[in-house]
Amino acid sequence: MPDPSLSSAPAGFAARPLADLATSLPGATAVFRRSKLDFCCGGQITLAEAVAGKQLALAELESELAAIAAQGGTPPSAESTVALIELIETRYHAVHRRELPELIRLARRVEAVHKDKPDVPRGLADLLEQIATELDSHMQKEERVLFPIMRRYGQATLAQPIAAMLADHEDHGALLRELETLTDSFAPPAGACTTWRALYSGGSKFAEDLVQHIHTENNLLFPRFTH
Repeated sequence: MPDPSLSSAPAGFAARPLADLATSLPGATAVFRRSKLDFCCGGQITLAEAVAGKQLALAELESELAAIAAQGGTPPSAESTVALIELIETRYHAVHRRELPELIRLARRVEAVHKDKPDVPRGLADLLEQIATELDSHMQKEERVLFPIMRRYGQATLAQPIAAMLADHEDHGALLRELETLTDSFAPPAGACTTWRALYSGGSKFAEDLVQHIHTENNLLFPRFTH
């Protein structure tokens, strides 16, 4: 059954925080991501506030959200804690570790082969290596310390270690913004070779995954252990 609070008049969305909509309305995150609205680290501001900052059309976004709400669906917040951790480890941690080395390899090749072109993404491989290193350190702390505690106790107050994870997420978000700036939001230039296009396609997919990864932890998993 659709969530009654989401099937009301579209104007009801404006005053709700982005994080609230992202966790209770399946499909909202795709709308926010497409509109470059930060529903992860910046998810506590309302839709109206976020739209005003980006000079977007509030009515259009509300209509999109209302259409999604009418379709129903199970809110992601309904997942159990164990299921959420399993999702994070298999869908995000494992995938990041598999994909980042290939992205780094592709970036090195593009920077070397096209070094004389003005729109080559100079420094992209180094940035991806920094992201891979910092992200792996963060994921290991979760896998070895935080997640086992969550699995074992189910209910606990873990405000201090979670605060450290949230700070890491802020850093990841800043690096992601650098990545998108350097690649012109992963838009390959005219005449880009196949390797360049594959690099940007893979980079775009990684960015989408990382945003969803952070959202799942910040807005779904961590609040269960900070109250």
